[in-house]
Amino acid sequence: MTANQSKFDNSAEEGANEASPKMLADFLNLKYVERLEDPQPPRELIRGDFSRLAGSWGRNHSIVPISGNDHEVVVATSDPLNVKAIDQLKLCYGKPIRVIVTSQTEVQKAINAIRTSLMSDRSSELTKEEDDNESSEFQNQLKIDVTDAEDDDAPIIRYVNAIIFKASSERASDVHIEPYEDKLNVRFRVDGVLQDVASEEKTFQAAILSRIKVMAGLNIAEKRLPQDGRIGIKIAGKDVDIRVSTVPTQYGERIVMRLLDKTATVLDLEVIGLAKKNIEKVNKLIKRPNGIILVTGPTGSGKTTTLYSCLTKINTPELNILTVEDPVEYELEGIGQMQVNPKIDFTFASGLRAILRQDPDVVMVGEIRDSETAEIAIQASLTGHLVLSTLHTNDSPGAITRLIDMGVEPFLVSSSVLAIMAQRLIRKLCSDCREAYEVTDEELHELGVNPSSVNTRTAYKAVGCENCQFTGYSGRSGIHELLVMNDEIRGLILQRVDSNSIKNAAFKYGFETLRLDGARKVLQGITSVEEVLMVTQEDYS
Repeated sequence: MTANQSKFDNSAEEGANEASPKMLADFLNLKYVERLEDPQPPRELIRGDFSRLAGSWGRNHSIVPISGNDHEVVVATSDPLNVKAIDQLKLCYGKPIRVIVTSQTEVQKAINAIRTSLMSDRSSELTKEEDDNESSEFQNQLKIDVTDAEDDDAPIIRYVNAIIFKASSERASDVHIEPYEDKLNVRFRVDGVLQDVASEEKTFQAAILSRIKVMAGLNIAEKRLPQDGRIGIKIAGKDVDIRVSTVPTQYGERIVMRLLDKTATVLDLEVIGLAKKNIEKVNKLIKRPNGIILVTGPTGSGKTTTLYSCLTKINTPELNILTVEDPVEYELEGIGQMQVNPKIDFTFASGLRAILRQDPDVVMVGEIRDSETAEIAIQASLTGHLVLSTLHTNDSPGAITRLIDMGVEPFLVSSSVLAIMAQRLIRKLCSDCREAYEVTDEELHELGVNPSSVNTRTAYKAVGCENCQFTGYSGRSGIHELLVMNDEIRGLILQRVDSNSIKNAAFKYGFETLRLDGARKVLQGITSVEEVLMVTQEDYS
């Protein structure tokens, strides 16, 4: 990970700049100093080739030698996660490196002091062109080979820890480790969008992948088959659960780590983006004694979080709530949670059968994947149990036809289903840089809104700043469409009509589409027109 790629102190506010290195120092158990004394490195550390540390290489990597002796060299850096630069110095000097952490400002002051000393000695000023040439020469000279280091494992351990720490601090949901013919790429998925983070030399690939597999309890010798594992780690006082998946590719194993921050997710219907009128409807629905409530949407659209929020709302000592999931993403106190295990034939269907023998009041099934699970869930909802589950459909009316296509009789669907809620996740505009403008009639029409019904035309567009990593967005919220069953819709289900006919009938009862809910959030300043159109395009293409 290069220094530019692994910097944490890039906040627009000075306070954030200073806080990040201190947090890193605490996490890595390194000494942190607020202010550096005048650096006094021995001349041999900064003369000749090593004078390039005072050029662009040292500045780019935010690292500088401040003292040394026969046994070690002490360097100061604002980026202790830059394992490559630190190990390059170790090989370059031929001595162990002791790292202390300080602010980037202090490192630059020290570099400037050394530059002044060097310029005085040489009676000449380094030009920018010379700096850049020296930087390239120095980089080429300091090629790192982990196998040459005295402690082979430590750099890799620090590097993997750094990746996980950086991912957590940047709110990444997934970390992608991707091997290619001549490099190893690292990408983060932040707010649903993949971003390049680092590109490493191919020589590090085996060590990095093996370290992750060891942490996840996987077989490091098995490289031909996919594997799944789990890492439990505490970062800055937060419990983070990491699901690890490996698959073999032509250039080596590809690893994806999914981060589940148990403290960051708020399981509350009021804060996941539901419109006020939908909150009122859902609160009534989840208090029903029987029936089935479905949440639909693609993978990663927040369906499980919505189900957990519903369970949290009704979780009282008077109710026996049991779940069968794949996997158990968050542990809910007072709720019995089971995880499927296909290796021993413990599926959603078999788990659901077992749950029904446990005297449940409320049952959550992670996903209805097949006709067997669908039939058991429907039967459970008809025999005095409230069942919550998910389906993969684009919209809420489509879930009805999906159940029928899976072999469930229409009369069972019409009599058991209470409501279906489709949802998507949209990125929220960065509050520090969003820019106000007046939304046009054309944009309102695209959002499905009649311009004459809009009282205020103020909306916001994405701009981009340091706080949002120049994306214009920070965080995500949900958009929803809630289809509540009534007599007319039940009659249409019995007639086996298509989903469009069901949707048209639902409009008469206040049904609103995903895009219309997104339009409301545009006019509330939560997101942008472009984001809503992009997220909902599959339903309107």
